[in-house]
Amino acid sequence: MKHISLWLFALIFAGCSTTQPVTLAPIVDSETMQELEVLDQWQADQTAKTEYENIWERVIASYKLDTELDNDRITAQLNWYRSHPSYIDRVADRGVRYLYFIAEQIEAREVPGELALLPVVESAFDPFAYSHGRASGVWQFIPSTGRDFGLQQDWWHDGRRDIRAATEAALSYLDALQQQFDGDWLLALASYNSGAGTVRKAIRKNREKGLPTDFWSLDLPRETQAYVPKLIALAKLIKYPERYGLTLTPIEDKPYFAVVNTGGQIDLSQVAELADTDLDEVYKLNPGFNRWATRPTGPHEVLIPVEKQELFEQRLTELPSSERVRWQRYQVKNGDSLNTIARHYSTTPDALQQANELRSNTIFAGQQLLIPSAFKSQDTYSHSLSQRMERIKNLRKPKNSNQRIEYNVQSGDSFWEIARNHDVTVSQLASWNGLAPKDPLRVGQKLVIWSAQKASSKREVIRKINYRVRNGDSLAGISQKFKVSMADLKRWNSNEVRKKYIQPGQKLTLYVDVTR
Repeated sequence: MKHISLWLFALIFAGCSTTQPVTLAPIVDSETMQELEVLDQWQADQTAKTEYENIWERVIASYKLDTELDNDRITAQLNWYRSHPSYIDRVADRGVRYLYFIAEQIEAREVPGELALLPVVESAFDPFAYSHGRASGVWQFIPSTGRDFGLQQDWWHDGRRDIRAATEAALSYLDALQQQFDGDWLLALASYNSGAGTVRKAIRKNREKGLPTDFWSLDLPRETQAYVPKLIALAKLIKYPERYGLTLTPIEDKPYFAVVNTGGQIDLSQVAELADTDLDEVYKLNPGFNRWATRPTGPHEVLIPVEKQELFEQRLTELPSSERVRWQRYQVKNGDSLNTIARHYSTTPDALQQANELRSNTIFAGQQLLIPSAFKSQDTYSHSLSQRMERIKNLRKPKNSNQRIEYNVQSGDSFWEIARNHDVTVSQLASWNGLAPKDPLRVGQKLVIWSAQKASSKREVIRKINYRVRNGDSLAGISQKFKVSMADLKRWNSNEVRKKYIQPGQKLTLYVDVTR
């Protein structure tokens, strides 16, 4: 703006020194005129900025898709939304925390405002949503795509559920997809659901047949065929609620949360107390945290209600860094490892290594370790991953099953093997435990298995045993020794017992009720 300053100075100086007309042409060159035009446009934009009554109006103002589209697929989705007004209220109640931030990001990127409604289609704005396809968070990222877009996933934190990181990643992903499809946002949305490869394959097939290649003409998976119509129907409903007999829950067009740097790891119950906020609300604003505290290695930020920011920051400065997490002293015993100690204290070997400045994972008996631990009992952290999984196990009991078996995962176990040995399906086993069939299992993990067998007075505790056949052993003798049936023993070891006799040294797998 240096030319503007020079022009103003010349004008003022001329007015002071003479009453003769002043010629400005030699001073106001073309570059200056361009800068003046930019300044005028900026001032006009500021003047034209609209004060929206609620966040819905702000979202609608950014619409870029054709919401006047009308076909059977859109109508079917509209009819469903119209007949489920409580669903719309529920997603609005969840979305109130996140919509302002999402709308800001959409405006900054100049992408369609309808994308702000995509989390309704994906997850009903449930930040803890998890699908059988291993998709997580309001934007439902699968692990691999999440990693591709920089969403960190570890024991402490899952970036796919982090509202800020996942929103930025989702909008980047969608923008990249629309560029792949020459600006066609419907094809980009379809690709977000089923993968760009699936959409390209459908386009290629239509081209070979001389058929149109727009979204509505493609032969896509059933879920994807309904996916785009759901979003358009929702955009219509938000734009014209009266037309469809609905009343939208008003959401103020103002920030809901503030971002505060904590300077280090902190117990989430401490965050709740410092911010004078319910712990459940802290988790809903920070759903990426899997455990009772923030990630030891950072980034050290938490989201809190915006009206609590000043109070939180003041109290945080008064809290000694040593009191942000609770520390326990532990003396290493024979047989201990960082893994076993970490599992017992709900932390990780890496966190123990970092807290104690260990160069390796080697520890020795008598060594003193500092262990970060929760201020409160584990069940207090109701939205931590372990507590959510425990609730799922209790809620998903099938109607025809009356016996709950707790199974501890052993080395070499797989979903398929455990399901087969308990006469259930892999999908049932995964669903009962809030997992996806492709999720990795870890040794010591507890799984719930529901059996339709008549409940006994004593609950079974099943353990996997790897048995090496000895001289003189027979299948009958082994089944009697471990109190299992011959049929089960043969079924568990179908590959090992094809021959008439078992041989010394053979390895057999048994699932034994250790309470017998």
